[in-house]
Amino acid sequence: MKNKRKFEKTMIDNLAVKARDCSLIDPDYYNQYQVKRGLRDIDGKGVLVGLTEIGEVRANTVIDNEIVQIPGELYYRGIEITEIVNGFLKSNRFGFEETAYLLLFGDLPTKQELTAFCELLDDYRKLPDVFVRDMILNMPSRDIMNSISRSVLAIYSLDDKADDTSIENVLRQCLNMIACFPLIAIYGYQALTHYHGNNSLYIHSPLRGVGTAENILHLLRPDSKYTQLEARLLDLALVLHAEHGGGNNSSFVTHVVTSSGSDTYSAISAALGSLKGPRHGGANIKVVQMFEDMKRNIGDWNDDGEIESYLMKLLNGEAFDRSGLIYGVGHAVYSISDPRAVIFKEHVEKLAKDKGMEDEFNLYAKVEKLAPEVISKVRRMYKGVSVNIDFYSGFVYRMLDIPYELFTPIFAISRIVGWSAHRIEELVNAGKIIRPAYKSVCKNRAYIDIEKR
Repeated sequence: MKNKRKFEKTMIDNLAVKARDCSLIDPDYYNQYQVKRGLRDIDGKGVLVGLTEIGEVRANTVIDNEIVQIPGELYYRGIEITEIVNGFLKSNRFGFEETAYLLLFGDLPTKQELTAFCELLDDYRKLPDVFVRDMILNMPSRDIMNSISRSVLAIYSLDDKADDTSIENVLRQCLNMIACFPLIAIYGYQALTHYHGNNSLYIHSPLRGVGTAENILHLLRPDSKYTQLEARLLDLALVLHAEHGGGNNSSFVTHVVTSSGSDTYSAISAALGSLKGPRHGGANIKVVQMFEDMKRNIGDWNDDGEIESYLMKLLNGEAFDRSGLIYGVGHAVYSISDPRAVIFKEHVEKLAKDKGMEDEFNLYAKVEKLAPEVISKVRRMYKGVSVNIDFYSGFVYRMLDIPYELFTPIFAISRIVGWSAHRIEELVNAGKIIRPAYKSVCKNRAYIDIEKR
């Protein structure tokens, strides 16, 4: 058996070299054929591939026929995100369910509509006992994103109308997943820590009459206790992550899969696979890990020179994971600022003071200021850089005692709203399957008989 495994490994290693070699494309071809790598122009502007009324990201404007960078703006159904946040905060209300209603149905709900919508989510916020036992507890996964994806595909088998793509049925399916994602994610985490971490198993039933943020903290914590400040900041995080235009990777995946005529569960599972990637939803984990390394290697957190020196080492691939990246800094669209990070920062500071973590918050704030300056010294850029939402979100989750394993799942719990809206929009406007062009750069050659190879 040992020799067989050794043979298999050697064979896989050798075949991997062949697979890698035959997959390598001359980088010059991308310029020669003007390929929009990442569906982006050379100046970083996204290639227009679709239309949406759900979300909009703005980072520049045109003045005298020239593109001018502006502080970033984010709109949900035409309403600027800052107005949405200020609207529910000044009324001392949670905002995620209101935001979900806006994204799904196009308008802000009245009090009566919001109450009815929350009651509907309460009705959907449950999983069959057999599903929790057999799908989640008896098959714990070491990665919660994979656990959620597997559960989504399993729900397909329990849905008598799984392949019905009528808007009424798809909306039912989406609302069910919006309501159940917190349960699937947190039950999956509890199973992981119980079976692989030897911790006690806590399975709380969801609460009626409270929203998604409060239910997450209730389900996660053994004693189900949380403060209003904690719940409100988590709710704010959910609002800020709920949607980001049709061009972000996971929402675009939702459009692509939906355009093929596939079922809702397949489309959402594909989006989950996209969000899992460290270049998308998994980035905030890297930010937290980077700061842990930074805290160990910087003696004085108030010394700008010492912080700059560390950041330079990051860029030169001499610190942390040697990737040459400063995680949480930079965005594909935003340059001057990410509006989500701007909103988040003010409220993060309040929680940091409440948790006695002001020194760490101040370190984050210093890096936010210094990182763009350091990057501009060593990198050619077509636009400026600023911190993005991932820069602060991981720090918030740490202060809320949310484990690393749930950082990206929390993102999914929020973004399922945007995905649902994009799926419905694609179905309503369905015309063609999304199929971009790929040019073959492989030269023609003749088939060789096996005896002559």
